[in-house]
Parts: sequence; C-alpha cells; structure tokens
Amino acid sequence: MTPSAESTTVVDSGESPSAAGLFTRQNAPIVVAVVALVTLGAFENRAVLTAMPTVLLELDAVTSYGLVGAAPLATYLVSLATAGWWADRRGPVPVLRAGALTFVGGMVAVAGSTALPALVLGRLLSGLAEGLLDVGVMVLVARVLDPALRPKVVAMFAAAWVLPSVLGPVITGAVTEWVGWRWIFVAGPVVLAPVWIALRPALRVASGLPRTEAVGGRAPAPTPLRAVLPWALLAAAALVALNLVTEQLTVRALTVTALVGVGLALAGLGVSARRLLPSGALRAACGIGGVVALRGLLSAAFMGIGAFLPLILTVLRDHGPLTAGLSLSITGVTWSTGSAIQSRFAARPMLLLRVGFALLTAGLVGAGLLVWADVPTAIGLGGWAVAGIGIGMTSATLSVLIMSASDDSNQGRNNAGGQIAASMAAAVFYGVAGAVLAIVGEPSRLAFGVIAGLAVALACLGLAASGRARCALPAVAAPNRGE
Repeated sequence: MTPSAESTTVVDSGESPSAAGLFTRQNAPIVVAVVALVTLGAFENRAVLTAMPTVLLELDAVTSYGLVGAAPLATYLVSLATAGWWADRRGPVPVLRAGALTFVGGMVAVAGSTALPALVLGRLLSGLAEGLLDVGVMVLVARVLDPALRPKVVAMFAAAWVLPSVLGPVITGAVTEWVGWRWIFVAGPVVLAPVWIALRPALRVASGLPRTEAVGGRAPAPTPLRAVLPWALLAAAALVALNLVTEQLTVRALTVTALVGVGLALAGLGVSARRLLPSGALRAACGIGGVVALRGLLSAAFMGIGAFLPLILTVLRDHGPLTAGLSLSITGVTWSTGSAIQSRFAARPMLLLRVGFALLTAGLVGAGLLVWADVPTAIGLGGWAVAGIGIGMTSATLSVLIMSASDDSNQGRNNAGGQIAASMAAAVFYGVAGAVLAIVGEPSRLAFGVIAGLAVALACLGLAASGRARCALPAVAAPNRGE
C-alpha cells in the first residue's frame, strides 16, 4: 500500500493477492463477494425508498415520514465514525460481521413491525448496518487487493448500482402490490446468506494479513473511540435538528428562536466535523483533507439537484411518475459509465478530477435549465446524464485516492471521513433547500431556481478546488502530477 506524499512511508505487506487481474484464481472470489455485497445494499436502498410510503400508510404513520427518513441518517453518521475507529484497531472483518448482523436485525424489525416504534427501530438499525458495511468493504478492498486493482473494483461498485436502480423499484412495486411489503424486508436476510458465504474467503485473507509497518518509525496509533463517538452523536443530533427546524420555517416563522436553532445546529455540525474529519478537511488543505473536502462538495452539488429532480419534473413540468423516476435510472447507468472511465485512466487522477468536475458542473447547468428556461425535458435529462458521468469519474477517483493515501493506522478513519463529509454536506444542503422551500411557501420555479443555483455554485467551487487533491497522490502516480 503506497501512502500519500504527506504521510509516513509504508511498506506493503506483500501478502495481498496478485495484481495480475481481477479474475485470477486468487482475486476472483474476493471481487465477486464484495461486488455482491454492494449490489445487495443497492437493492435494499432502492427497495426501501419504493416500499416505505406503502409501509407508512398501512401502519397509519404517514405524518412520521420525516422521522422515519431521519432515523437511518442519524445512526449512519454514528456508525461511520465508530466503524472507522474499529477498522483501524481490528481490521475490516469484525466491522463487516457486525454490519451483517445489524442488517439482519434491521430488516427483521421492519418486516415484523405493527406500529411506528418497531419501524423506527428497524430504520435505526439499518443506518448502523449501512455505515459498518460501507467502511468495512472499503477497508477490506484496501487491505486485500493490490493498489493497481482498486480503481477497477471501485468502478464495479458503481456498476453494481445499475440493475438495482433500473429493476429495483419495479420488482419492489410488484412484490409490494401482489404479495405484501413485508416480504421485501424478509428477502434481505435470505439474500445476505449466500453473499456472506461468498465473502468468507476474502475475510480469511484479511484476517491473515499483518498490519503494515512504517519505515523509520512506528505508524501513529489509531484514534481512540472516546475521541470520535461523542462528536458523531453530536453531528447526528445537529443534522436531525437542522432539518426539523428548517422544515418549519416560513416568512412568518423567521423568529429569533428559529434562527438561533439553525445557528446552533450549524455550529454543532461545524464543531463535530472538525473532530471527525481528517486534518485540513474544513479548509480543503492540500492532501487527504482536500480529498475529503472534495467528497463533501461533490455530494452536496450532485444530490442537491438529484433529490429534487423528480419533484421538478412532476410539479413544474407536469410529468407523471414514470418520467420522474427516469432520473434514478439515468443516474445508475451514467454514474457507472463515469466510474468505468476512471478505471481506464486511473494513472491520471488529476486529469480525471478536473474533467469530472467540469462535466458535473456543465451537467448540472443543463439539468437546471428545466427550471430556468422552457427547454424540452430531454435536454434537461441529457444534462443530468452528463452530470452522472462527471460524478462517476470524480467519486471513484476520490475513493481510490483516500485508500492510496492511507495506511493501516488510519485507513478506516479516512474512508469513514470521506463518507461522513459526503453525508453531512448533502444533509446540510437538504436543510438549506428545505428552508428555501418553506420560506418561498411553495415548490415554485423561484424556489427550485435558488436550489439549483446553489448546487451549480458548489460544483464550480469543487472544480476550482480540485487541485487540492494533488498532495494526496500516491508515489506511483508522481510522474502524472503535472497533468
């Protein structure tokens, strides 16, 4: 594993499978297993989004839609921070085991729920499971696969979302309508069983690998849990509070109390982010901090339009659910395409970041035309497709850079930090967007225009700051630093 220019030089253990190819006898079981796990997570994500309105209607809990949606977000942040600490101390295996068990518990709790408390419990467990599995998989890939193979595996992770994005809502809708929504959640643990069996060879490899040693000295000790858990809990509480407060804002409700509530929530997020993210992330310092900051900008910009695009198509363009849902399918396909491009040009990461952010910015402007101008819907969706390619290139490149710029003492923390930054940035954007909608008073062209403008501005900022990742380039990429 090769570190960043700023980090301690690390000697590769030499125990990881060969870089000869993804589907050699050694690598194939590992690659198939981790991709299968990501695919399962993608289907679970799309299935829950599709089935949840029916679940809430049957449980007579539609008014608690916000609570059910916020529950996994809060525990996801706590889980990411905890998983990063745990993976740095014990490796990815116990993190993945805990994630799998928690996933089963969450699915069973939702499947058997007859009232809101059990449903909320299940969603809380699902957020915990997602964080554990997300960090565990990335650390597992970093530990057991040669660095030269990581860009290809990350590209396969993006491809693993294509079928769930296209078929997941259709399958879920059919099962929910013909059999019942509970079977959607029962299927999760059933499908996990063969996936976990396939994952066991990779877990054995990871368990047998020694920790890397720093040349010229010992690597720094992993961050203690007491240094991250309280701040993760604060971040989760602040995010929930921010979204709850901004949802209630109107022109008449712009009271001192409301503004103080927003200010306290943002302050809590800022303080916790400083503790949870790698050093330099908040100021986008050149190196791992800059990479993590770019993850946050990328997530907020892309999700800032993506989350509201179906509503824009429905409210402003008078399209039905089929066209509105098309945006999800476009994202799944084009994101995978951009990630595949990244795997072909992985030796030129700075070029990928610049081109990726440029495509993202141009694509978001194109999608924004659905709000700002009376252009055909196809043009706006074409812009959204371009944005999907851009985020596919940049997201995959940043993920690979985080793995390459980390060693065994901080692999978990840095990977968790990247995902925490993405989640926090997107959640803050949702809070701001919710405030805009509440203050304007209706989902109008003005409200959506402001939201789209903010997303484009963040994409432009990401493009301008893309060079901050240069110091995180691994030594093997040094000849390309001048690109």
